[in-house]
Amino acid sequence: MAELSDNVSVPEFNSLLQMDPHLKTYERDFGRRYALLQKRLSQLEEAEGGFDQFTRSYKTFGVQRQPDNSLLFKEWAPAAEALFLTGDFNEWNKFSHPYTKKEYGKWELILPPKHDKSPAVDHRTKLKVVVHTAEGDRLYRISPWAKYVTREEKSVIYDWVHWDPPEQYTQIHPRPKKPTSLRIYEAHVGIASPEGKVASYDNFTTNVLPRIKELGYNCIQLMAIMEHAYYASFGYQITSFFAASSRYGTPEELKRLIDVAHSMGIMVLLDVVHSHASKNTEDGLNRFDGSDSCFFHSPPRGEHSLWDSRLFNYSSWEVLRFLLSNLRWWMEEYRFDGFRFDGVTSMLYHHHGIGTGFSGDYSEYFGLQVDEDSLVYLMLANHILHFLYPDCITVAEDVSGMPALCRRVEEGGLGFDYRLAMAIPDKWIQILKEFKDEDWDMGNIVFTLTNRRYGEKCIAYAESHDQALVGDKTLAFWLMDKEMYSNMSSLIPMSPVIDRGIQLHKMIRLLTHGLGGEGYLNFIGNEFGHPEWLDFPREGNNQSYHYARRQFNLVDMDHLRYRQLYAFDRDMNWTEDKYGWLAAPPAFVSAKHEGDKVVVFDRANVLFIFNFHPTQSFQGYRVGVEVPGKYKIKLDSDETLYGGHGRLDHNTEFFTEEQPYNGRSYSMLVYIPCRTAIVLANEEIDYCY
Repeated sequence: MAELSDNVSVPEFNSLLQMDPHLKTYERDFGRRYALLQKRLSQLEEAEGGFDQFTRSYKTFGVQRQPDNSLLFKEWAPAAEALFLTGDFNEWNKFSHPYTKKEYGKWELILPPKHDKSPAVDHRTKLKVVVHTAEGDRLYRISPWAKYVTREEKSVIYDWVHWDPPEQYTQIHPRPKKPTSLRIYEAHVGIASPEGKVASYDNFTTNVLPRIKELGYNCIQLMAIMEHAYYASFGYQITSFFAASSRYGTPEELKRLIDVAHSMGIMVLLDVVHSHASKNTEDGLNRFDGSDSCFFHSPPRGEHSLWDSRLFNYSSWEVLRFLLSNLRWWMEEYRFDGFRFDGVTSMLYHHHGIGTGFSGDYSEYFGLQVDEDSLVYLMLANHILHFLYPDCITVAEDVSGMPALCRRVEEGGLGFDYRLAMAIPDKWIQILKEFKDEDWDMGNIVFTLTNRRYGEKCIAYAESHDQALVGDKTLAFWLMDKEMYSNMSSLIPMSPVIDRGIQLHKMIRLLTHGLGGEGYLNFIGNEFGHPEWLDFPREGNNQSYHYARRQFNLVDMDHLRYRQLYAFDRDMNWTEDKYGWLAAPPAFVSAKHEGDKVVVFDRANVLFIFNFHPTQSFQGYRVGVEVPGKYKIKLDSDETLYGGHGRLDHNTEFFTEEQPYNGRSYSMLVYIPCRTAIVLANEEIDYCY
């Protein structure tokens, strides 16, 4: 492999070095990675006619209806001795329909149409692949390419159901263009209702999409869509990679959900899990052909010790076919707009991040601990996706801080558009757990929010699904705890706990939104301070759905303060939509005053002022600003509409003085009440960005 890097140079490596000259030391590593990518692309060209054809393999594998209504079945099962098809169509005869063995471990079977020229297998009937192994075992399997699987109410195992509806949903709305400011609503279809049950795609389309639109989010990240046998895995133990989860409804209903989102100008990302797979054998990929490898590395390399799951062999041609076609399938068939790649840290390193604290030393990101097979897979996936779909968005969940993760492949990067700023929610929880309000370290908070690789876009969030899970607490619960059950009515005076909680909840979100990244993410329900954690039905809670739901009904009650937090989240997003700070270069922080507990910064010609002091308000407080002129308040966390105390007059005009202050060319005097955040905009400039 090493010799490849000697004659293949990374075409735009210099632009990466301009961002970070320290990467020069690792030029050979970047060269080798890029050479391996080029080698893969040329192999695809030679063997498969290019990646466009290769990534459409979902049109040839699994089951395909031909123009004459005959059905072509095709599988890859290299270790199998024989394959048979059984199901409702042949009254579950195990031997009547053998597959024919082809080259490279492939197997094919053609079923001619019935006498009436209709397909031999009816829509919604059950099928199984029967695998005979060299050891003489007979295994019943679901096709890895199955497009729909269901489970009978009392059953543990999923069934492969042939999905070929006479009338398919036709999506009519064009995909939205990639937004310059990305505001993501992370959602789970099954919990998206106040009722104690698994909610449906149709419920989400009818009841949740309009809320997301109203709140000002322009992108939805859907979790737990790829089929997973265990609901409580939160969708992270995938059993059928091409099947949209049937527990929420049919494929056609998911297509409609995405189409309606598109009609609202909202992009939809799929939370894609290519980092590992469920160990299930009867309804998963594991031991599909009877061997301990097939799609995975043989143990121990092919097993994840913490997740108790199987790990893909990214060097395998057929695994690349399967995974890359899987991405293409979700883009083409369902018209998703991109992906949030789960578990990227586990993919990038042989140690999977287990027992490894990443210090940021560059030697941790190069050398033998890096799994270059999976790293090149991610480069390949991003290269293909962005080539075929220029507006596609890819987001990496990586805790390690791998350099160039979000730089283009041509520069030597991995090609992601964004990475999740995973240190930010941890910081907020640490502060709320360990420090009194008067001991909050403004400098440390600002450092955490601004500590990101220059030129690589981050998605900031105060909390995501990780913080909402059982055993942890949401920010609202850290702040207000049990008083959320008794004291959230606006018909009674605010208790000190609720007052503090509501004000800090808004300030934490706005500070994260304004300072923390180039995109923003919120987990479903957290925008209004959802009162409870998330816990799926399982043995440990008597299979209860009580915590596996989102209580949107709380927002719809006029007298509850959840409505005030919801209104603030909405107006925060729409203020960003107008001024575009997420699309702007990082902020200039002009003040982080420890004694006053004040943070001041400007971004996109908008001035943000935060007073975290629990009791001290400041009259005539001087703040620095770069652009002279007249400023007015555009967002104020202290507004009564948001559960604040209404201490600011929004008609006030603030005029700059020619007095440099805190590194800015001009300054002005403002009044900032305690526990208040305000956003001011210059009335004299045009904010069309």
